[in-house]
Amino acid sequence: MVPAMFVIDGAKTRRSAALLCWWTGAVVHGGGFHWLIDLLRRFTELPGWVCFLLFVLFSAYQGTVFLLFGWAVRTLRARSDLPMVLIAPLAMVSFEFLVPFLFPCPLAISQAWHPYVIQIADLTGRLGVTALLFVVNGAIYDVLTLRDRALVPTLAGASVLLAALFYGGVRIAQIDRQAAASPKLTVGVVQPNVAYDMKGVLHPEQAQEQLAALHQRTSELYKRGAQLVVWSEASYPYYLTGSPTGGFSPNDLRAIQGGVPIPLVVGVNAGSPYETGGYNSALSLHAGGEVLGRYDKMRLLAFGEHIPGIGFFPWLHKLVPKGFGDMIPGREVRTLPFKDSDGHVWQMGVAICYEDIVPEHLRQTGVLHPQLLVNLTNDTWFGAKTEPWQHLALAVFGSVEQRTSLVRAVNSGVSGFIDPSGRVLRRTYAVDPYFHPAPADTALDTIPLLESGHTVYASLGNSFAYVCVCATALLLGFKFRAAGAREVKSYVKPDAFAATALKNMHAIEGACGKGKLGINPS
Repeated sequence: MVPAMFVIDGAKTRRSAALLCWWTGAVVHGGGFHWLIDLLRRFTELPGWVCFLLFVLFSAYQGTVFLLFGWAVRTLRARSDLPMVLIAPLAMVSFEFLVPFLFPCPLAISQAWHPYVIQIADLTGRLGVTALLFVVNGAIYDVLTLRDRALVPTLAGASVLLAALFYGGVRIAQIDRQAAASPKLTVGVVQPNVAYDMKGVLHPEQAQEQLAALHQRTSELYKRGAQLVVWSEASYPYYLTGSPTGGFSPNDLRAIQGGVPIPLVVGVNAGSPYETGGYNSALSLHAGGEVLGRYDKMRLLAFGEHIPGIGFFPWLHKLVPKGFGDMIPGREVRTLPFKDSDGHVWQMGVAICYEDIVPEHLRQTGVLHPQLLVNLTNDTWFGAKTEPWQHLALAVFGSVEQRTSLVRAVNSGVSGFIDPSGRVLRRTYAVDPYFHPAPADTALDTIPLLESGHTVYASLGNSFAYVCVCATALLLGFKFRAAGAREVKSYVKPDAFAATALKNMHAIEGACGKGKLGINPS
């Protein structure tokens, strides 16, 4: 961001600084979300140029964070001596927090694979990592521009960075000790690798084959020592109505358990004869097939699971395929229980699809103190090159914020296991079964069970972000108040220019003749 800071200070006007930063933000998000073009081409009948236009509009909207950042920083820098090391992190965190996103993706994602940097997320949330990035960039900029006055900003930036890294090292050591002393659970993940347009609920003739593959992979994991097996989002290939199990007997070919005596977490599409639409749900089943609990997804994906504003704009239905956009949101955050072989009951916090990258959802789950977070996802909509890896990178922050392990079961990858320090212990690959069909696969690992929700972030939520917002607003308020005072002061105080102007006005009055030409002397 150092080059952008040079642009902000060097632009001729505040408007041009903001617009140039907006361009920067649009390019950043365009590079990160280029897969949206292919997504729109797959799921709509829109022409290619319309898909590209929608992608450009999306990138421009996501880039408004940079627009507001550029405006605020230029405003504060115009007539103040505040260093960039102070105002840059305050401004960026404020607008990353305030601007609502379709796909939440803070700049902290760039540090997902650096464990020592991201440990502060258990204090501040992931936006604290964004702040740390801008502290460092602001300090570098101040060194390059302030020169003889750069000592204080340089020391401030270096101190914040070193403190964050020191805290990261200490916390990783502490959490590793707690994990070593905690109960362990061997968890298996089934990755079905089923294309989005070939799922059993859409093609009943494929359902039994897909369910048989799930049973086979589950049986393999059971033989390898798995104590819990997780299937991905909507992986069960039949639509459930009525009872949570669909009313199938254990010997029915449609039975979820399939005769494998192991606890399961299963993604299902479920509905009720009394409601229009359905639920995107997760079921927890005991080894004997007993349903222990159900969670219904609360945060539905816009235009995929629900259509915003459909009551006012019915034509929006044309933008999504038939059958999309009619899901019903769940009513409450809840944990799902599961029983281990000793009969001990543990609690799982569940996030379906992109709920695992929504900090507030994970915080609401964390305060229920589950010993494990489970994410059921279907990323086949987005291809295999970029989005699945971005999703995994954003997911690591949830483990740090809540200090518990996270298991991700993804239909086409990337499935994986994340420890309470945000380190990816094991991961699979990403495949696009729409173009490259692949058989179902598995992953297995042993993870610690740490009770979540005992962090500063879990207790205080987005307090850090609110502090940044208030500080930015106060600084902007003081700036405008000072500017207004200077403007009034310069207006009422006579100076050489005002005296000359008054003398000229008297000369004009005398030349015209007072009142003779209809000119009001005042």
